Amino acid sequence: MAFRAIRCRPMQPKDVRLCAKVIASHPILALRYGDAIRHLAPSWLRLLGSEAFICDVFEDHQPSGPVVLGAGMSVFVTDDFMRALKAPPSFWIGRELAIRVARGDSPLLSDKELRTANSSDGLNVAVWQTGVSPQHLIGGEVGGSIMTAFVESHRGFRLKEIVTQAECVDHIEALRNSGGLFWNSRGYGEIPAGAPEKILAEPHVVGMSRDLASNSVGAWIALMFIYQPPRFGFSPSEERLILSAQGWGTDEELARKLGLSLATVKKTWRAIYERVHSCAPDLAFGSTPTGESPPERGKEKKRRLLAYLREHPEELRPVLRRLLQQRVLSTRSASPVQSKANPGS
Repeated sequence: MAFRAIRCRPMQPKDVRLCAKVIASHPILALRYGDAIRHLAPSWLRLLGSEAFICDVFEDHQPSGPVVLGAGMSVFVTDDFMRALKAPPSFWIGRELAIRVARGDSPLLSDKELRTANSSDGLNVAVWQTGVSPQHLIGGEVGGSIMTAFVESHRGFRLKEIVTQAECVDHIEALRNSGGLFWNSRGYGEIPAGAPEKILAEPHVVGMSRDLASNSVGAWIALMFIYQPPRFGFSPSEERLILSAQGWGTDEELARKLGLSLATVKKTWRAIYERVHSCAPDLAFGSTPTGESPPERGKEKKRRLLAYLREHPEELRPVLRRLLQQRVLSTRSASPVQSKANPGS
């Protein structure tokens, strides 16, 4: 069998209706939505651009052009939504989200609420059913791409709990192998063995909490809770430039993309290097933080900085610096020695 080139990218408005049609034709998910399927596309369009809505579109790149397979998405939700989901009778996550967003009662965190939670107690993640047809999951390439994208999209956030609902028999087994736990009236426990169709037939919750992650060493899902606070505290304008530069554009291209002058882009890079130098002089991305560098040296400095930030995504996650500093100081005061291996750190 030929290798499939599966790629993911952020959802755009043009993708919404096609991805909603994938769910509408899904043999399991369509039944869960019922008549609420009509709210799906309008809800996604309303949420695009929100920091609490993470959505990737998966494409199979064929010689004739890319073919959209569907989307994978998750949302950062309120504590109230999580409590309601785990209290009997439970409900289907996707259906409930579509209905509530459509009627203006969204359980997603606002941008400010997300920054506050990510700077303090942590975030609740609810997986919004992916909407990739079962036949595309055969062979493992698409499923592997979805898992990789999920990890990359959530690395660097301070997570408190992750929940999802199985979409097929193979998904149940994948959740079990990853260390996922099954919620029941007594709390999280092992996913029931046997009769997977029974699990799929009723609303259920499979997930993991930060408190339990420390007791699940080696489980894939527990690794999602490993966290370290950011060091630099980039400003929103600095974050915007860095994120736009991930595609390795020149300063001229970045200026056009962001609607800024070239002088402003260069000034922002200088401010970024100054900030990195003052917060972490050991990294030394260049000779002096304020000095002009030859073009080749400037490119190398930028390349090394971007490479570092790809390995430390927490630096570009939304936070409120004041709250984050308070929490870090409080943690250090309570426990002077922190273990990097502790997922709750």
